[in-house]
Amino acid sequence: MCSGTSVGANIEESIGGRSDKDLYHRIVIAYKEARESHYWIRLLFEADLIEKEIKNNLLKDVDELLRILGASKRTLKANMNK
Repeated sequence: MCSGTSVGANIEESIGGRSDKDLYHRIVIAYKEARESHYWIRLLFEADLIEKEIKNNLLKDVDELLRILGASKRTLKANMNK
């Protein structure tokens, strides 16, 4: 599941960003990758490749990450528009 590892890589890369716009762009990519991870986790469960408890725990973590990234996106966008 490459989308799961890409989230962290994009966040790490955003830290070294050259501008607020670059930081925002990387956070947006990380958010999209987290959404993709959400999809794959649900798909793995539907294909009976992971148990319900594992799915629920993973989705809980992804949902929390999505909330954090979503808030980061909104804050960065607001700061760039000032």
